[in-house]
Amino acid sequence: QVRMEESGGDLVQAGGSLRLSCTPSGRRLDLDDYAMGWYRMAPGEERKGVAFMTRSGRATYYHPSVEGRFTISRDKARNTVYLQMNGLRPEDTARYHCAPCGVVESSTGRSCSPLFPSYWGQGTQVAVSS
Repeated sequence: QVRMEESGGDLVQAGGSLRLSCTPSGRRLDLDDYAMGWYRMAPGEERKGVAFMTRSGRATYYHPSVEGRFTISRDKARNTVYLQMNGLRPEDTARYHCAPCGVVESSTGRSCSPLFPSYWGQGTQVAVSS
């Protein structure tokens, strides 16, 4: 069974930076075969996609609330996806998850929907103090 393992979350002050990492555990899963997305869930809120990159890695997309501050990337050799988070704000406080995803086009724009719900991991907690 595959599980996504996220790490790198911490408590930081507003304006600080963190780098989250995501790699699969269990059965071998080559992240290069998929578009990859980062999502966050805050108490009382629905899951929100914050960033995703296409399978080729040539295109990246960001939620407007994080654009210009967050960067998604992947390291093929390490089979790991990262989310570099700069200029953190208290509203970024949430549990962050990553997942292989499928790009979806809609009238409101482009998003990336998680492909395998059973792969969902425990996430990593990010807390930003003001």
